[in-house]
Amino acid sequence: MSRMSGGGGGGGSTWGIPKTQRTTLSEASKSCDHLCGATLTMLRSFCLQLMSLLWILVAHHHFAQGDDCNDHCNLAHGSCEEDGKCRCDPGWEGKYCEQCVRMLGCTHGTCHQPWQCICQSGWAGKFCDKDVHICEHQNPCQNGAQCVYDRDGEYSCLCLEGFHGKDCELKTGPCERAGFPCKNGGLCQDKNGFASNYTCKCLAGFIGSHCEIDVDDCLMRPCANGATCLDGINRFSCQCQVGFEGRFCTINIDDCASQPCRNGAKCYDRINDFDCLCPDGFVGKTCELPAPEPTWVTTFQPDHNGVVKSTTGSDLWTTQSEPLRIVVTGKRITNNSEKPNGGGLLISVKEVVTQQDSGLSQSQLILVLVFGLLTVVLVLVTVLLLLKNWQRGRRRCQSPTQSARKLQDQECQVGMLSTVLIEPRKTTEL
Repeated sequence: MSRMSGGGGGGGSTWGIPKTQRTTLSEASKSCDHLCGATLTMLRSFCLQLMSLLWILVAHHHFAQGDDCNDHCNLAHGSCEEDGKCRCDPGWEGKYCEQCVRMLGCTHGTCHQPWQCICQSGWAGKFCDKDVHICEHQNPCQNGAQCVYDRDGEYSCLCLEGFHGKDCELKTGPCERAGFPCKNGGLCQDKNGFASNYTCKCLAGFIGSHCEIDVDDCLMRPCANGATCLDGINRFSCQCQVGFEGRFCTINIDDCASQPCRNGAKCYDRINDFDCLCPDGFVGKTCELPAPEPTWVTTFQPDHNGVVKSTTGSDLWTTQSEPLRIVVTGKRITNNSEKPNGGGLLISVKEVVTQQDSGLSQSQLILVLVFGLLTVVLVLVTVLLLLKNWQRGRRRCQSPTQSARKLQDQECQVGMLSTVLIEPRKTTEL
């Protein structure tokens, strides 16, 4: 404590730091704050100046570029866009629209105006694609022919005897000597005249050595349902029967498409026809007629005394298979009830219903014949078996001695009787 107080009173310091040093530190701190503020101010000024410089450079580059497009772009063949690029007119190309566009297909040529083809040296033709010195650079003539240059890149070949064609590539061969004999558009082939014989390449629908035969396209009978096939050149057509359509006449025309059935009837399609399933109460082809009610028929029949009686019945409805015939007969009445001035005429109506014959049908007759033959065969088999067993028993009964023969006869008779009685039962079981 004494040291702290003594030090503080004698030296004038705080925490052992002299007063002079404290003053120096305070001044140094103030100087540092001033220096830092000045540095920040300088940095801010430097940043602003740098940004201004960059902005100036960008603007200068933009305007300088615009000036460059205007200075270099051929404004007669294009124009400058906002981005500084040169936009060319049709027919011109290049960075500054300084080059013309050649004709499409121009091979060895240049241009002064758009769509021109000015041939270079040694080339000719509309597209500058024909060699002027073709006979010297490459001889196109074949088979020993001589090449002669004409003009504009054209040439001709002087062919040897027996050759012809643009480049003398063809020989007078079998086709030409035969006068091109292939018919119906057939192509005569003889390997450009170097083959020993010719062949004909026929068009579709023709065959033969000279393509003279028209192929019958109806040979496979492509038309169905009785249609008539009409042959053509590599084709055919079908003339359909009534009720069918389509290329092959396989489509049955729907006769129910027009809804011919009436009164709610159901239609069934047929071949060039239709059937209507009529509901109750309607008849007719299209169920257009109401069904007729049962007819009451009155008949007049005389009794035993000659008196005429009338009978009425409702069970006289018949179908087409049982037609109804009415027979009218006349009879003179002569009894006490006749009038004095003469006899009357009795008219009676009789109902005659024809019925079908009750004979056997063809199928029933065949069944009867088959069963009859089976019965005959069974009887013959039974008779044969009986005869066979009888002969077997007779052989067994034959013996050398008379006494033994009698004994065997008795046994054989008993055995034959048993055989006769038993054998039919076996046959029946068979």
